[in-house]
Amino acid sequence: SFVWNDELLVGHPAMDDTHHEFVDCLNALLQAPNEGLLPALDAFIVHAQAHFGDEDEWMRSSEFPPRDCHIEEHAKVMASVHQVRQLLQEEGNVDVCRALAKALYDWFPAHVQQLDSALATWLVNRTHGGRPLVFRRKPTPAQA
Repeated sequence: SFVWNDELLVGHPAMDDTHHEFVDCLNALLQAPNEGLLPALDAFIVHAQAHFGDEDEWMRSSEFPPRDCHIEEHAKVMASVHQVRQLLQEEGNVDVCRALAKALYDWFPAHVQQLDSALATWLVNRTHGGRPLVFRRKPTPAQA
């Protein structure tokens, strides 16, 4: 399973809320039984299109300098997701869908901590003239 944690915070409330939703949608996909994969994947697609669309627009409208590689990464993820959806729907290939979910699980934290955190810093600086503030809970001994 994939559970939201404070390490995914970037200090931009709209992005943090969207990232929390991403985790929830991805977790639903990871946990879905075989017969529930297509609806879970469709829900993920709806979320990801809106999520990446918002970020892409923020990058364009704010003239975020490294926007091209970030936007391209979003496009590649969506292309893969749509290919997997087609294989799942047409061939019933649950293994490729499960592999996609695992790949997204592995990809997302680094994407957030590297690319999205840089975007959040850029947006907050342009809006408020400073850096985002991120308050993270200390992990309990069981979480460490």
